[in-house]
Amino acid sequence: MEVIIGKSSDLIEKAHAIRYQVFTVEQNIPNDLDFDGLDGIATHVLVVENNQSIATARLNINSDGYSVMARVAVIEEYRGYGVASIVVKALIEYAQKQGVQLIEIHAHTYLRSFYERFGFVYIQEVEVVGEHQLIEMHYPVADITNL
Repeated sequence: MEVIIGKSSDLIEKAHAIRYQVFTVEQNIPNDLDFDGLDGIATHVLVVENNQSIATARLNINSDGYSVMARVAVIEEYRGYGVASIVVKALIEYAQKQGVQLIEIHAHTYLRSFYERFGFVYIQEVEVVGEHQLIEMHYPVADITNL
């Protein structure tokens, strides 16, 4: 598997294709909620296997050391093989190298224990997107110890 991190339009286009399949088609999240206009300023991670884009996520970094990880998606046939963990680890490591102090994520409620394994801490329930309750979690990047 190859992990690519960047901001190129080609990378973003491949990320969009994965997100459309996962969020819009599978999870019935309205397309306009996913494509919120922040992709152009975000750093994206793309996982490629056998020349196929299989997973993605993005990280928006603010000037104050605060960041938001979002749009973590793995195509269906690669779920359950640790690909999402590769994506999350890659963005945590990238954030650390960029001097980020905190990563916030709004995740589906059922993913709470997944993110807690990396050291994310539950904060609160937040918005409902589509039919999915999201929770806010924080990761204190300065305390990376469990990668």
